[in-house]
Formats: sequence, C-alpha cells, structure tokens
Amino acid sequence: MITPVDFFYDLVNPDLAFLPKALLVAVMSSVVCGVIGCHVVLRGMAFIGDAVAHAVFPGLAVAFVLQGSLVLGGLVGGVVTAILVALFSQHRRLREDSVIGVFFVAAFALGIVIISAAPGYSGSLQDFLFGSIVGIPDEDLALTAYVGLGLLAALFLFHKELVAVSLDRESARAAGLPVLFLDLLLYVLVTVAIVISVQTIGNVLVLALLITPAAAARLLTDRLVPMMLIAPAIGGGSALVGLYLSWSLDLPVGGTIVLVATVAFLLAWLLAPRHGVVRALVRARPRARPRPRIAAVSGS
Repeated sequence: MITPVDFFYDLVNPDLAFLPKALLVAVMSSVVCGVIGCHVVLRGMAFIGDAVAHAVFPGLAVAFVLQGSLVLGGLVGGVVTAILVALFSQHRRLREDSVIGVFFVAAFALGIVIISAAPGYSGSLQDFLFGSIVGIPDEDLALTAYVGLGLLAALFLFHKELVAVSLDRESARAAGLPVLFLDLLLYVLVTVAIVISVQTIGNVLVLALLITPAAAARLLTDRLVPMMLIAPAIGGGSALVGLYLSWSLDLPVGGTIVLVATVAFLLAWLLAPRHGVVRALVRARPRARPRPRIAAVSGS
C-alpha cells in the first residue's frame, strides 16, 4: 500500500495525467451529488435517483455510438426522460412511482439495445455500469465543472421553493408556487448530478453517491443548510479517500468510494451527537438511584 505522500507525487506525475483528472471529476461530482442529495433525502426520492441512473443510459449509448461526449449524451437522455415523468405524474390516476417505473426502465432497455448494436460494446458497457478512472477527456472535465456550477446556482436560486414543495406539496400549490415547474427542475437537477458522476463511479453505484452522504448528514444535523454543507464534505472526502485506496490497493474506484461513504454513514449512525445509536443507549441507560439513608438509632 502506498503512502499518502506517494499518492500526492503520483497526482503531480505528468505520466499519470489521468489520475488528477479522475480525482477532480470524483470530487466535483461527489460535492454536487451531496448537495442535490439533501433534497432527494428530504423528499424521500431515493427510488427516483435510482431510476434516473437508468434513464441516462440511452443518452450514454447514443453518445458512445456517435463518438460524442458521454456527459452531454447522458444529459440529453436523462433530461428528456425526466420531463416525460414529470408531465405524466401530474395525472391524478397515476402514481409518481408507477410512471417512473415505466419510463426509466424503458429508457434503460433502450440504451442496452442501442449499445449492443455497436462493435466492441461489452468493455464499454462495463465502464458505463461500474465506472472507470482512465480516459476521461479534458472537455468532459471542463463540462463537468461548468454543469456542476450551474446546478449549484440553480439550487441556490430556487432553494426556498424546492424546500416548500418537498415539505408539503399541497400547501405549496395552494400558496401559488409552480409545482410542476419545480418538479421538472428537481428531476432535471438530479439527472444532471447523476450524469456528471457516471464516468467515475458508474451507472450502478451512482445512487450511493447521491444518497449516502446526504443520509449521513441528516443524522448529524436537524437543519437543512448545515446538512447541505456537511453532505458534500462527506461526499468529497469519500471521493478523495476512496480514490487513494483504490489506487494504492488496486481496487475498483467506484466501489471503493461507495464503501468509504458507507463507512462514514455508519459512523454517523453510531456516533451522531443527538441521533446516534450510542447517544440513544446512553440516554436509555437507567441511572443509579441514590441509596436511602438510614437514620442511626441511638440506645438510651
């Protein structure tokens, strides 16, 4: 196992130019997923995050066949599917999870059909599903940075409205908020966060990057703003530690990052100052009652 100092030297080694690019993409995508993941956890949308990860696949497949940008292709495919889900979900006879199950699984199936028609698809399919730290082009690195900044800006501008819809949709609708637009916006932002994370962590594991840091942060604080600061910190730290461990121990980068984030979640579950298991056990432990004093009886 290499030391952190050796890992730093590898990062600045010109012959390993892919390594700092992988680290930048991993940290940027983890930070973005950590922030948007707070809204996903607050709203109970974990299933939607998993479905969006399937929805971006046809866009990735088309981009691969056309030799185009995977990030751009995934964005187009995921956004189109998210818009269709948001529109069909407005029908009162259809539950949101039912519409998601129809469109996102169909999108994933379409992606498999498209990419299977391309020569040499099996190796690329593995990269899509499980991530790869090699071969990230410079244009995708820049696109990830610009798209991530745009996503954070959109979250900042519509923060209060998104929170209002997440807490009580009917009250938000009665207050005149554009619920359909805000649903579309949130679906699109979740899609964007997932797309910029796929190349590093893979299509299968990307949901963990979206949910796990935010869930850990939820255990550590009761307020949304601190949660949206803690979650990206956990995500970015998990990306850094996970990439270091995967590089030094020759482990899959996506799986290692997810395992590090899971350890952070378990530590928060155990040791959170207010909601941790250890704290709950301490509270539940019966306190020793003071022994009653027996008055001394003096003989006459």
